[in-house]
Amino acid sequence: MTNADSNAHSRARAKMSTTHHSRGAIAPTHQNASTGGAATGISTDLAPELLTSVLIDGVQVELGELPELVNLDMPRDGIPAVVETEPALRRCAAALAGGTGPAAVDTERASGFRYGQRAMLVQIRREGAGTWLIDPEAFPDLKVIDEALRGVEWILHAASQDLPCLAGVGMWPDKLFDTELAARIAGLPRVGLGAVVESLLGFHLAKEHSAADWSTRPLPEPWLRYAALDVEVLVDLEEELQTLLEEGGKLDFAAQEFQHLLDAGVPEPRVDPWRRTSGSHTVRSRVQLAAVRELWQTREKLAEHRDIAPGRLIPDSAIIAAAKGMPATVPALLALAGFHGRSAKRDAPKWLHAIQSAKNSTDLPPLQVSNNTPPPPRVWAERDPEAAARFATARNRMAEISEAMNIPAENILTPDHLRRVCWRPPAQITVASVSEALADLGARPWQIATTASMLSNAFLHPEPLELKKPKHDDEQP
Repeated sequence: MTNADSNAHSRARAKMSTTHHSRGAIAPTHQNASTGGAATGISTDLAPELLTSVLIDGVQVELGELPELVNLDMPRDGIPAVVETEPALRRCAAALAGGTGPAAVDTERASGFRYGQRAMLVQIRREGAGTWLIDPEAFPDLKVIDEALRGVEWILHAASQDLPCLAGVGMWPDKLFDTELAARIAGLPRVGLGAVVESLLGFHLAKEHSAADWSTRPLPEPWLRYAALDVEVLVDLEEELQTLLEEGGKLDFAAQEFQHLLDAGVPEPRVDPWRRTSGSHTVRSRVQLAAVRELWQTREKLAEHRDIAPGRLIPDSAIIAAAKGMPATVPALLALAGFHGRSAKRDAPKWLHAIQSAKNSTDLPPLQVSNNTPPPPRVWAERDPEAAARFATARNRMAEISEAMNIPAENILTPDHLRRVCWRPPAQITVASVSEALADLGARPWQIATTASMLSNAFLHPEPLELKKPKHDDEQP
């Protein structure tokens, strides 16, 4: 255990006696000093000795240094009532505006159950205001909450998942601290909320309701307890992560990443999202691809109208099977894999209409769409050996930087940025030109400062590609 971890657990344990009632700490075991005494149950003249250390991965660790995990099963202020009326929402806004310090924010969605990724519950906790659980489905928007938190730092875990649905209810932070992203940059081996809380705070945070159908009303009490606890730990977690980042000289790296998330805003809708249908790459004719498009769009309209996850109507595999088979009758359609259940049968005429529309379409989509995305790196050696050598060299050196800095390589430089700059580097390779190319791609200043010199050197002096060994006739393909 690092000194930082030990100090964090010490601080967490100091809070446990006053902030939470449930314990469940793991107590050290005892060992009888007499050989075989404990195993046989025969009493001995020697008093049992306390086991003071254990061997973990070849390292002797003192038990006094191990964390005592405390089960968090009840919010310190109890379970708040869900805010679902206008007067309650105004009281919530007033309380949050009168609070102090940052606001811990989280959302729960009903992915896999409802259409889209909208927030089904918004949780907020702020010092002096307490914890609030808000039902966003009960209001046109939550702009009054957004206004109450103007200028306040928001703490989220994995903000890229929560920010879009918060924007959907009219909320967007002015300042951000992302505990998941901070944990990555700090070099923690596991960055899920439960794992980071255990590592830095010494709490066990149950996560069994994360995939629940949060559109359920009324929400069960165990779910509300879970939701309140998620924001209860975030302020303490930010303090510990800031300490780790400061000690590692990485606090500015994290700040740049947080600002990048805010500046990027909500991603633009994808062009031709139907092309992401799983298995569409196996479709070989334009008419069949048109059927994929028509079936996907029909499913999307039905799902939105019924407020249900599209995959609960028919899976992607059913769309691909129908596009390849092009059935003309209901029995032929329902005989295909994936067209089972009441929904598939009820909507069978709609699926057949989509297929017929594809057959009659004069607007057939191309099988391939041209873009400036590099091809998959696995084919680079055949298409452009020089690019393949640049990429292999840069990737190996990126791994070395990652190990030295204790930051995942994908956080030091976005993999897509690395592929693009390796595939098409500047005409004149210098540190300045590579820096400019990375900036144009959207790399942050700290990422450019960390990688530009390495990349320019890798481009100018790439290591030879390893030649693939030819297969012998008796080798299996």
